[in-house]
Amino acid sequence: MALRNAFLFLFSYILTAFLSVSGRPATFLEDFRVTWSDSHIRQIDGGRAIQLVLDQNSGCGFASKRQYLFGRVSMKIKLITGDSAGTVTAFYMNSDTDTVRDELDFEFLGNRSGQPYTVQTNIYAHGKGDREQRVNLWFDPAADFHTYTIMWNHRQIVFYVDEVPIRVYKNNEARNIPYPKLQPMGVYSTLWEADDWATRGGLEKIDWSKAPFLAYYKDFDIEGCPVPGPADCASNPRNWWEGTAYQSLNAMEARRYRWVRMNHMIYDYCTDKSRYPVTPPECMAGI
Repeated sequence: MALRNAFLFLFSYILTAFLSVSGRPATFLEDFRVTWSDSHIRQIDGGRAIQLVLDQNSGCGFASKRQYLFGRVSMKIKLITGDSAGTVTAFYMNSDTDTVRDELDFEFLGNRSGQPYTVQTNIYAHGKGDREQRVNLWFDPAADFHTYTIMWNHRQIVFYVDEVPIRVYKNNEARNIPYPKLQPMGVYSTLWEADDWATRGGLEKIDWSKAPFLAYYKDFDIEGCPVPGPADCASNPRNWWEGTAYQSLNAMEARRYRWVRMNHMIYDYCTDKSRYPVTPPECMAGI
């Protein structure tokens, strides 16, 4: 009887965890919906991959069907090949609230052929953004798929390119620095024209003779607490992303992070004295 009860308890625990934490969808439409220009998003391989299209008629976008509070979101993306100047491919999380917005951004800024692709990250917490950092990618992100990940837990937010952390934002609420932890966020992606700022500050304009511009996505992976969902999911310390291994960078990740910042970072709001004569407090928090 004791063995049977132990088995039932374990089964119940596993089932509860499974229902509380959203996992990897099989296809695009299982977890996402088109939000902008359905004709410019094409499903490939039975919906396991998609193609986003930008032309002179329209860009496009999609979003998750649910919001999530903490967890990990990742996608494999193959960016626009050739001359992509003036385009922006964005992958981000957003609370979809007007005044007190939380948002975690990857924005891939198009380039002239032969120039490096730049990825811009930004963080909005409690409505305050303007925390841009830019990194030139050390590979050609249009030649093949690469994995882009946002990890978000109670201790930190980390942006990864493949297994390399390129941005860390720690929870420093003890220093009165805002940290997104109360509002669930949806997962979004868009492909659009932004040649007034995207490439070299708007100096390089989009060349529509190169259209259509195509970006590809696959391996959509969301593991987090869905909202609406079990009320105690987000505060559950047993969620794997809240584990000790994810509360700070490990030694290998820290080395990779320093390597990116030393060799590939081209802009950091923390050191922009024209915008911030006084260094923002979160910039002095370290990793």
